Amino acid sequence: MQTYEVEVKSLLGSPENAEALRAKMLSLDPETSMTSKNIQLNHYFVGGTLEALAKKIESHLNEKAREVLADLASRATQSSVRTRNKDGAVFLVVKASVGDDSSANGVARMEFEERVDLTLEQLDRILLDAGFRYQAKWSRERQEYAFKGTTVCLDRNAGYGWLAEFEKVVGSAEEVPAARESIAMRMG
Repeated sequence: MQTYEVEVKSLLGSPENAEALRAKMLSLDPETSMTSKNIQLNHYFVGGTLEALAKKIESHLNEKAREVLADLASRATQSSVRTRNKDGAVFLVVKASVGDDSSANGVARMEFEERVDLTLEQLDRILLDAGFRYQAKWSRERQEYAFKGTTVCLDRNAGYGWLAEFEKVVGSAEEVPAARESIAMRMG
């Protein structure tokens, strides 16, 4: 029912370092390809509970998404709640910790990401009404690549410059250790 995101980030800083990573991926795997390019506006929230959010948002989710969010809410000990506008499409994003990792920037997290038929402002209002409050708002330009069975995202963020995220999404907690090992090998 849940998916698990295993992700490792690396601060690249300069555009030259981002280009060097692109070139290295292509030299190691000529099949490397850009799978998407987008601009995102992300809003991070704190406070509130996942249970209250699940109740407030239920009329905007299909049955399967409601079940997944309810399951995540019942199991999460720590969570990070976000809204996202990705090239005009609006998403509710919830990441919940797995093991000792944090929900905000952990290496392995349960992940819920669902597109909703709302504006970003309407979705934000639902979160605010559920008891959450804004933590941060920021944007990024993202380029996603398929590299040896791993998703590599190159993000240009205001204030940080370029950042790389190496990510695998797996279907069970049992697959998380192997995914971590695979990412470590790709970053090596």
